[in-house]
Amino acid sequence: MRATVKILDAYTDRYSIFINPEDAKAAKLHPDDLVKIESGKRSIYGSLVISSFVQPGEVGVSKDVLQLYHLSEGEVVEVVPAGTPESVRYIKKKMHGEKLRKVEIEAIVRDIVDRKLRDIEISSFVTALEINGLDMDEIAALTIAMAETGDMLDIDRKPIMDVHSIGGVPGNKTNILVVPIVAAAGLTIPKTSSRAITSAAGTADVVEVFANVTFSLDEIKRIVEKVGACLVWGGALNLAPADDITIKAERALSIDPTGLMLASIMSKKYAMGSQYVLIDIPTGKGVKVETIDQARALARDFIELGKRLGQYVEVAITYGGQPIGHTVGPALEAREALSALMTGKGPGSLIEKATGLAGILLEMGGVAPPGAGKRMAKEILESGKAWEKMKEIIEAQGGDPNIKPEDIPVGDKTYTFVAPTSGYVTAIHNRAITGIARAAGAPEDKGAGIELYVKVGEKVKEGDPLFTIHAENEARLEQAIVYARRTEPIRIEGMVLQRIGNI
Repeated sequence: MRATVKILDAYTDRYSIFINPEDAKAAKLHPDDLVKIESGKRSIYGSLVISSFVQPGEVGVSKDVLQLYHLSEGEVVEVVPAGTPESVRYIKKKMHGEKLRKVEIEAIVRDIVDRKLRDIEISSFVTALEINGLDMDEIAALTIAMAETGDMLDIDRKPIMDVHSIGGVPGNKTNILVVPIVAAAGLTIPKTSSRAITSAAGTADVVEVFANVTFSLDEIKRIVEKVGACLVWGGALNLAPADDITIKAERALSIDPTGLMLASIMSKKYAMGSQYVLIDIPTGKGVKVETIDQARALARDFIELGKRLGQYVEVAITYGGQPIGHTVGPALEAREALSALMTGKGPGSLIEKATGLAGILLEMGGVAPPGAGKRMAKEILESGKAWEKMKEIIEAQGGDPNIKPEDIPVGDKTYTFVAPTSGYVTAIHNRAITGIARAAGAPEDKGAGIELYVKVGEKVKEGDPLFTIHAENEARLEQAIVYARRTEPIRIEGMVLQRIGNI
């Protein structure tokens, strides 16, 4: 059917194409059919929505479609059924537990990016990977396909270093220290980060408090070639675009298939041109990887995948049993990270982890001899060189290089929980801490989050403050208080944990 384009003032997040019920009936089209708009030599795919939003003879396109394709109001186009792509057969093959060939994986990824696969088919693919997994041949093929269907960055400065945490630990603002330490030593480290998916703050959410994080690839190239580093949001770039689409399915299903996680992380490192990659695997109760054996197996997979991609990969298995530092939430974490950079001092867990990871990167990059990296990282931090480099990064990213931690506003609606009894802190539950911070409004409300006053093993007296919730409005604060009372985020016990009598 021929139709004129009507641009709708709406985002559907599912690349929807709207036609009138009369036109749908005449063309024998049904809701959620895959349809194709043909305009000249261009073909634009989307899921069909049948609605009276548009008049007969019109085809409505949502603004998310326009982010990928240029269409003009009133433009005359053809709307036709697209049929089922061949890649659906390959998805079914994986659902039956069969191994996929390289060309089949490439077809699936290409069709995800071109929107030839609908949400239900992408969800089926993600579920098949969760149930049946991928071997290393498939993971390597998926990684390269994801990278090569998007943009690739080529920076003149070499070598290119990178660091990535698989996440799960609240308060993980570590890389905000690692990046300027490594760059201050003369290495190049273009760090792209995500926003929070299930956490209270991704690195991009924290950095955005004091600097812009949204740039084009050309802008990132200029920043990195000028100051040697960046801390930017990867979601604004067309790096491994299939990854951003599959993440939505993972989030909706609350699953994170291991093979897809490996491909997701390493495809973006491959696209950024990273030559030396350090992977941080936090391990402990309440994080993605709970045992050392699981962490070691995952580490071997990252290293093997790196070899197949031509990247040198090392892995640090780190303690993930409780939050890092004393803050959780974008503005609170920004304050803590900037304070540590300015003074060279901070919570032991933050300084220890940041200098440990930075030290490994310094050794990988050849600027520190084996075994001396952590000491060099500490010297760079304590001397103020890391802070000077961070000021350069902030200025290059459009922020105020003279910002002070106390300049950053935090939520002024607060409530402090105190110890109900005297004893020792025997556990801080990561998931509960994250849940409280999110209930308070983080990461969308930058000032929302938690300030912690205790760590595991510390002695407390009845009435001692344990943590303060910060929120930007009373309703969110009340929600967080209710969540905290329900979950017991901090456990306090005496030295005698249980008494068992003689039965």
